[in-house]
Amino acid sequence: MTLERGALLHNRYRIIEILGQGGMGSVYRAVDENLGVDVAVKENLFTTDEYARQFRLEAVILANLRQQNLTRVTDHFVIGDQGQYLVMDYIEGEDLRQRMERTSNLPAEEVILIGAAMCKALTYLHSRNPVILHRDVKPGNVKITPDGEVFLVDFGLAKVVQGSEVTTTGARAMTPGYSPPEQYGTARTDPRTDIYSLGATLYAALTGVIPEDGLARAMENAELTPVRKRNSKVPRRLANAVEKAMQVDADDRFQMAEEFRKALLSSSSKTQKLTEDDFSVSPSPSAPLAVAKNDENVEKEASAGEKISQPTGLPLPSQPASVPTTSETPRKKRRKKRSKFIRFLLWMIFIAGSFLALMVFFPQVVDALAGFGLISTPTPTAVATEDVAPVIVETEELVGETIAETETPTLEPTATVPVEPTMTQLPTDTPEPLPTPFGGGAGQLAFVSDRTGTSQVYSINSDGSDEYPITNLSAGACQPDWSPDGKQIVFVSPCEIDQDVLTGSSLYIVNADGTNLLQLPSIPGGDFEPAWSPDGKRIAFTSMRDGYMQIYTIHLDDNSLERLTETNKSNMEYARQPAWSPFGNQIAYAIRRYGSYQIWTMTNEGESQEQLTQSGYELWDMNPAWSPDGNIILYNQSVPSAPARVWLMSILYENRGEAGIDVGAKPLPVQNIDYSEDGYQIAFDGKEETNRDIFIMTSVGASRIRLTTDPANDYDPVWRPLP
Repeated sequence: MTLERGALLHNRYRIIEILGQGGMGSVYRAVDENLGVDVAVKENLFTTDEYARQFRLEAVILANLRQQNLTRVTDHFVIGDQGQYLVMDYIEGEDLRQRMERTSNLPAEEVILIGAAMCKALTYLHSRNPVILHRDVKPGNVKITPDGEVFLVDFGLAKVVQGSEVTTTGARAMTPGYSPPEQYGTARTDPRTDIYSLGATLYAALTGVIPEDGLARAMENAELTPVRKRNSKVPRRLANAVEKAMQVDADDRFQMAEEFRKALLSSSSKTQKLTEDDFSVSPSPSAPLAVAKNDENVEKEASAGEKISQPTGLPLPSQPASVPTTSETPRKKRRKKRSKFIRFLLWMIFIAGSFLALMVFFPQVVDALAGFGLISTPTPTAVATEDVAPVIVETEELVGETIAETETPTLEPTATVPVEPTMTQLPTDTPEPLPTPFGGGAGQLAFVSDRTGTSQVYSINSDGSDEYPITNLSAGACQPDWSPDGKQIVFVSPCEIDQDVLTGSSLYIVNADGTNLLQLPSIPGGDFEPAWSPDGKRIAFTSMRDGYMQIYTIHLDDNSLERLTETNKSNMEYARQPAWSPFGNQIAYAIRRYGSYQIWTMTNEGESQEQLTQSGYELWDMNPAWSPDGNIILYNQSVPSAPARVWLMSILYENRGEAGIDVGAKPLPVQNIDYSEDGYQIAFDGKEETNRDIFIMTSVGASRIRLTTDPANDYDPVWRPLP
């Protein structure tokens, strides 16, 4: 359940706002009421005992990280069945994705500095003992502060590698375009995985385009478009470095982040001589007032015809962004201020010492000066009190800062975990490796077929074997969906073949073997398009009981109903096709507005309704399906005038409000998609001849396999959850 604004979490963190939201949970901005500082709270809704154990282990390790480009983890806790939480420093400013939206592609030198800073952070992570992999490097996780400092944030999916044992705090991240091939499926990941993702992030920053997906490239269904083909202004050596980092085979990439950093810095004459560890870029628009005033002074000087240098401010409108130099970084400025203050103190001590020497050895000189009224003669104690006290205060500050910057955390007591024998038995001689990245295993699906003359629900194994009829109703049955435990199916009856809106239909529940048929309460109008909630307690569905399509839920414990949507009937606005997020905190659905269907999301209580896709008036977006990790939503896109051509589209939840991406699955149509429980495959219905059949393929549109070959129409496939 999404935390409300003002809620007090763990008796300490007061929620201010939601920074981001997805199927796995949310990221909140909160106030630490114990310390009075803003923090970011990362929520993970995995709450099994094994995940909780892994979470605690890795949270302790992450909390000991100290590096200038990494945000600190300051707290961690698990709340019963509610969720796991990481508390991190809140970093002001914009992320790289927002900067790309604001400026399209970024200047090459700025991308080099961002990449170099991220390489420093990754080098630190990869050199820990045990090794830490970030696993989710992407523009949204690269933060730029109002001072121009660069941070790698969000360790909610970090992985700790201890020998041959791998522990994971959450689901494996799979961000199309930014994830390498090995991050899909069960293949092992290593530091080169982060290098690939950083390369893809820099590719997007240089070109303004998300690169082709790594798994699709590995399957030879796509090729990486060269950087310079998209942006000819990028230096050749920089383009080569980015493309090397993104090689499909990990052995062909940079093997260490430090190698990538050196290649980036040497790719431009303006950055070759930079040797400092502090890399800063032009600050985000939320720069503090002092910076803004400095920018105004720079503009005034420029208007006067003076030659200026603006290494850390925003570039002038008529000028290209200049290369920030390390001499102007905030850390460098602090060092310069501290150095000036120390020199001032030394001068004061020298003057005070000289005066004391005059008083001791030449009292006649002091008396003469006092006689002329030029000085007063304070006691030595007064001089010491006035001048020495600041030295003591500054020394304490310096000592504290030195400790904070150089402290080496001791990880042995918490990070050393006995390696269980079962975790080390990794297969080394598998003769048939192809099924591994596809996933699904020996899964089972339910689907609908009209092979008997009426629509009925069938089951089938994922290898195409053992077709079995589940229903045999004279009025037909369709639109199946499994219960979370895989023991029951909810479906709709009566059903007419190829009818889109099922007026007069009702919801039914039946066991997987076809026994114990139960009709759910219904009223005239029609209930259809059911979706079982992940906790098994509710079923969301589309209903015509109000005279037009709206989304309801039925609580299975008492059969009570709850209406979630209320669109404008007079404007012919309809809401339909509900799809639960993996953790049940959100629902994606299709809504018809102004004559066009769009995908929207809302909470499981019908609140915070938000448009997910932007497709225009000539395209219809329908049939949403969440990935098991909640990061991606697949959906169908079609042109109403050409209903036979139905595309498979994809959009990251964090990119909501933007246009989706064509997965590239062919031939069309590819419709009524459903993810396998492991997220590696999707089932769908499509046509290769004149009739519709059931197919499966990888989640990125590769390796299409036909499961049914009956001359009748087979459609509406759904994966059965694993027991």
